[in-house]
Amino acid sequence: MSLLQRQAKRTEPLTNALWSRWQALSSRDQMALSILLVFLLVFVGGYGGYSVHQAAKDSKSNYQEQVADYFWLRAQADNIDPSALSVNDAQDGANAMPPASRVNTILQNSGIDSAQVIAANEGGVQFSFSHPSQAVVSAALGKLEQQGWQFTQLSMQQDSATRQLQVQATVAL
Repeated sequence: MSLLQRQAKRTEPLTNALWSRWQALSSRDQMALSILLVFLLVFVGGYGGYSVHQAAKDSKSNYQEQVADYFWLRAQADNIDPSALSVNDAQDGANAMPPASRVNTILQNSGIDSAQVIAANEGGVQFSFSHPSQAVVSAALGKLEQQGWQFTQLSMQQDSATRQLQVQATVAL
């Protein structure tokens, strides 16, 4: 016996019971239930179709916006010369700030917030700070060298109790 035949035999008593109850209703009740059923099918089907349509419309709109943004960005890529932009920023921004401010900015960007930085003679800069991480200190000093600063004096000591590195240095361009 196939699966469909077995399924049909199981639902047969339920279908018979529903049909017999339907037949027992008056014609006016049958008409009212039929109208109610049609209304519910139209309402549920219509609302479901409308919500699916709205979701598809919104999705299409979002996709079109993203595609338009993508092509606008691609069109603008030719207008940007990254090498000229970075050279101009480095020259304008670096020369506009005093040397002590430049050193302080480099140290802060490296993760050293409490550095004491003062201007020394002839464009030199003296600074001192303490930090617990040797990696952060090394990275900060490396960034200063990358920016063209040369160390004329450098003293580093580690406090045995707090394990903080204490750095004192003088740099010049």
